[in-house]
Amino acid sequence: MSYYDIDAILTDAEKIPCTFEIDVPSLGYLDNSPSQPLKSGTQLNLPLWLAEMLALANTHRAATTTDDDNPDGDPDEARSFATLNLPPALSNDVAQALKADPRAVALRDQSAHFYGLAARMLDLFEEPDLAAVLRRTFAARAAEVALHARKAGGGGGGVAAAKGSSGGSSAAAAAAGADEGSNLGVGGAGGEFLRGLDEWERKLFRKAHDGTRAGREWMDGVKRR
Repeated sequence: MSYYDIDAILTDAEKIPCTFEIDVPSLGYLDNSPSQPLKSGTQLNLPLWLAEMLALANTHRAATTTDDDNPDGDPDEARSFATLNLPPALSNDVAQALKADPRAVALRDQSAHFYGLAARMLDLFEEPDLAAVLRRTFAARAAEVALHARKAGGGGGGVAAAKGSSGGSSAAAAAAGADEGSNLGVGGAGGEFLRGLDEWERKLFRKAHDGTRAGREWMDGVKRR
């Protein structure tokens, strides 16, 4: 993945709930406590790139340090600065809804980069059940995306159906067919489904739509020969 991939950058900016495991001096302002240390046990939502680094980094405590967890002051004992929890977009409620009907869940309401966020979190968490749900979700929704892409017409009104709810964002611009080769969208009930697509699915829609149209134009050219 390119270092300058805007979707990767935005995925890294997603907020992740985490709990600090140690006291951190001078960071109390993050918890509305200026000039105070950030206390162990404090729960904060931090950007994924920062939360990941804090969770993977360890700190070795001095041999003289003793507490209930380390009564002998073992200098070799290390703990992470913070522990991570799954974000709301990947909560059990969302997973159950996806199990019931993947096509009925507006993934974009959970996260504009839902699958990208899920892939990053599954690198950090052992969640085989969640991974299985996400695989089934992507397969079921991809088939639906391909169906809508084939049906998408050439009218200007169809573009609005594929726009996201976050107007002005790069995601909405992409879904609106920034590439002139794409004329996104279908009307009716399909519009609601398309508005709920995350960025991976919007790219899939655009490629499927453009591929179908290119194939149709090629066939028309063959018939005219």
